Amino acid sequence: MRLISLFGLPFVAALASAAVPFKGCEHKVKESIHGPPRGWSRHSPAPKHHMLELKIALPQPKFPELEQHLWELSDPSHPRYGAHLSKEETDALTAPHPETLDIVNEWLASHGLAEESLIRSSANDWVTIRVPVGLAEEMLDTTYYIYKHAKTGESIVRTTSYSLPEILHNHVDLIQPTTMFARFKAFKSTLHWGNQAQPPVLSTSTGTITGPAGNQVDASCNSSVTISCLKQLYNSVAYNTSATNGNKLGLTGYLGQYANNMDLQQFYQLENPSAYGSNYTFVSINGGLNNQTYAAAGIEANLDTQFGFGLTWPTPGTFYSTGGEPPFNPDMLTPTDTNEPYSYWLDYVLSQPMLPQTISTSYGDDEQTVPFTYATRVCAGMAVLGARGVSVLFSSGDFGVGDGDANPATQICYSNDGLNVTKFLPDFPASCPYVTTVGGTVNIPETAVFFSGGGFSNYFVRPAYQEVAVSEYLAKLAPGTYEGLYTPRLFTAMGRAYPDVSAQAMYFAVVYQGQTIPVAGTSCSSPTFASFVSMLNDARLNVGKTPLGFLNPFLYSSGYTALNDITAGNNPGCGTQGFNATTGWDPVTGFGTPNFEKLKALVLSMP
Repeated sequence: MRLISLFGLPFVAALASAAVPFKGCEHKVKESIHGPPRGWSRHSPAPKHHMLELKIALPQPKFPELEQHLWELSDPSHPRYGAHLSKEETDALTAPHPETLDIVNEWLASHGLAEESLIRSSANDWVTIRVPVGLAEEMLDTTYYIYKHAKTGESIVRTTSYSLPEILHNHVDLIQPTTMFARFKAFKSTLHWGNQAQPPVLSTSTGTITGPAGNQVDASCNSSVTISCLKQLYNSVAYNTSATNGNKLGLTGYLGQYANNMDLQQFYQLENPSAYGSNYTFVSINGGLNNQTYAAAGIEANLDTQFGFGLTWPTPGTFYSTGGEPPFNPDMLTPTDTNEPYSYWLDYVLSQPMLPQTISTSYGDDEQTVPFTYATRVCAGMAVLGARGVSVLFSSGDFGVGDGDANPATQICYSNDGLNVTKFLPDFPASCPYVTTVGGTVNIPETAVFFSGGGFSNYFVRPAYQEVAVSEYLAKLAPGTYEGLYTPRLFTAMGRAYPDVSAQAMYFAVVYQGQTIPVAGTSCSSPTFASFVSMLNDARLNVGKTPLGFLNPFLYSSGYTALNDITAGNNPGCGTQGFNATTGWDPVTGFGTPNFEKLKALVLSMP
């Protein structure tokens, strides 16, 4: 376009020439929230020289076409099942319109931002810029403040509203960090549950318990979950994976979570000696580090790598370490205040021509703390991964239907719309309809673990693939059950329901800083279920079939018949006992836990 020639000129000349199209353009509010989420309070204005890294999402006019591809490629009954798209094909389907690129380029140039200062995603649907607060405030007609979190003490730079020239509104989906206060914490907790803990079932005198597949499981698995326990419980003892068929497992780490390799090797010596000495591929994204000191070891990252790579060895593993969202210290004037990590991670993986066939993530936050526009775009990125043949799994969360508190007097499940009404709080990205969400179980025989996240999205409409299963569950509820607590505002009880499946989530024996400690959370269940999915992909690749890709259409159409249905337990929160596990799908454990041999027979019978 004509402004490209201006990019080499000095700042003043570029500004003078390019500003003309936007002169007199009235700014109109693009996005606003009622106020910061509960727990955040506004402090002083942000320093004008503090640097922000703004990510600008441009519309994807062909996304409906990509979504249609996804449904067809993921449906085992469709002729196109398994014909996954390439990076080039998905880039073309998520690219913005050329007119959008032109007008956004002009707007950026009008503020002195030349092409060489812009970072573009593979499909050109995201533009990243680094600007001082003062310039961001001018561009967005807003004021940034320092907000502090009462519980954690962390500080971030945000605003509650921003505006754009009206001519840009149809050409920009969102700009962040602006109105997003999500912390995307890890879904895990060490075992300090107090009187809430569900006691382990006592060991039988024979030393074994009959598992759901009819095989014997060590009774010790009721007090300490190991790799051997999971293979016994989920019926994969006899299966050996390949190191050479192209299958890979990906795990993600955020927010300074470092997988310690000394701990990993110690874990292998204890639980999978054959894997001792093996390693995985480390990928740094957006400055993600690989701190190998014991002091920096992360329980979450250790849990993921030890059980994910330990269960699937010798399948090659990849660990993505994504930097993002460092706490802003207003006293130290931290040099940058970056966005949350998902957009950076998606930018990177979607730019790669080859990806792991299975990826697990155990991070998230209350859906309402994530702006709808942002949640929609991140969720769309998950759809792209599915269209490319990647099975994407997320933990369902660790607070039942909201805060994990069944006491009406002390619960803190309040809406963030200014009304402060009590509502169930779904999690994101668990609520995204293009991912497979994993809830938690405990003990043998398995029951739902009390903290298993589950419920109904207030953002995403219920996808067709789960309509029958979810409707059957809702029909079992007494009329008026939890009325007003989980009925989505936008879709009248038609929100995406989760979790889809589940796996063990307590008493995991994790090596941390040289010691074996018990860990709990749906951070245990997601890498566990993902590992069995990776084994299924391994089996399909061995016979020349394509990987499973997006799992949910398969799970809801026939895959559920090869899962262990969990029919006991509930997930309290928000002053209620939450939902109950029951026969069939339920918003505590989904369809249940894997029976690998039955699943393997099923997926090998498919095209």
